[in-house]
Amino acid sequence: MNIKYPDGSSYDNEQNSLNYSSNSKRQKTIFGDRGMTLEEELNRSNEYYRAHEIAVIYKKPVPLQIVKVDYPKRSKAVVKEAYFRQPSTTDYNGIYQGKYIDFEAKETKNKTAFPLKNFHSHQIEHLRSCLKQGGICFVIMRFSTLNEYYILPASILIKYWDLQKQDGKKSIEYNIIVKNSVSIEPGYNPVLPYLEACDKMIDKLKGTKNGRRKNDP
Repeated sequence: MNIKYPDGSSYDNEQNSLNYSSNSKRQKTIFGDRGMTLEEELNRSNEYYRAHEIAVIYKKPVPLQIVKVDYPKRSKAVVKEAYFRQPSTTDYNGIYQGKYIDFEAKETKNKTAFPLKNFHSHQIEHLRSCLKQGGICFVIMRFSTLNEYYILPASILIKYWDLQKQDGKKSIEYNIIVKNSVSIEPGYNPVLPYLEACDKMIDKLKGTKNGRRKNDP
C-alpha cells in the first residue's frame, strides 16, 4: 500500500521499526522464544502497566485519508493509496508517575551505529517541544542483529540530529548509544520492562545534572 505524508513525500515502511511488510518472514521478529514484534512487546507491556495501575500509555492512532481503494471481491476492499492527514509524531504517549511520557520505537540491523534517517524532522521537533514542557521523552532502540534494546534520552537524539546539519555524522555510533542509554532486558511480566529502564535513565540524567558520573560514589 502506498502511504504518503501531507507534503506528498512517501512513507517508507523500511525505515519504520513498527511497520512490517506483508512478507510473513518479516512480520515476526523473534524476541527470545516469544516470536513477537517490537510493537507487540510494547503493546503487551503497556497492557500490563495499565492493568497494574503503573502507567497509562498507548500507541498513538494514525489518522489516514484513503485515496484509492480496489474491490477484488464484493466482500473485500483493498486500500491501494492513502495519506497521513497530518505528520505523524511519535509512537507512544501517556502518563507515568504524574509525568507526561512520549517516545518513539525504532530498530536497525546495523551493528555499529543507528542511522538518523530512521527519524523524521517533525518527530524530532515534537520531542523537542515535549522536553521543553517537562515531559519524559526517549527512544527505544533495538539492534536486531545483536538482539539488544536500549532506551536513549530524547535530548541525546536531538543533539546528534542537530549535529548532522553541521556536517556531522548521519548516524549515532553504537558505543555512544551504549554510553548514554540504559539497556532493557526482556522479561515475562511485562515482556519488555522499559519503565524500569526509564527510571534508571532519569536517575542517570539527574546524576549528570548534579555533576556526578555513573560510577562516581
